[in-house]
Amino acid sequence: MFSGHWLLLLLTLLPLTGSAATGAWSASVSGPGLGARGSWLLSPALQPPSAAPGVINQVNYRYRLSLPAPSGLIVRLCASQRCVPLEGASGTTRELALIPADQPLHFAFGFQGQGALPPGLRVISSEVTVNYQ
Repeated sequence: MFSGHWLLLLLTLLPLTGSAATGAWSASVSGPGLGARGSWLLSPALQPPSAAPGVINQVNYRYRLSLPAPSGLIVRLCASQRCVPLEGASGTTRELALIPADQPLHFAFGFQGQGALPPGLRVISSEVTVNYQ
């Protein structure tokens, strides 16, 4: 049998375990070609569906290059309000949390240093899965 304290505890926890409106959307694009150091190139927009109510909780990402990544590669994932550095070619970030889930994202590719990059270096694909609540 539950005492009054247990019942009060259960009632206060119910809102925390209730179902919040959550969802996810995914998008994939190819490009850009990467040809020079010292500049940033943006991927085409990764567009959400027309109805993605809520704010971003986390983003799973992956990008693939046509050749092994040369030294000095810096990749960021950007929303209109901020960009976050990515650790490796795939992973998860919560650094875009609380940004509206209905806005497009972009990958930004840059190379530190000077000089040419290997011919044919391009982004084969950039993918995100955005979880929102």
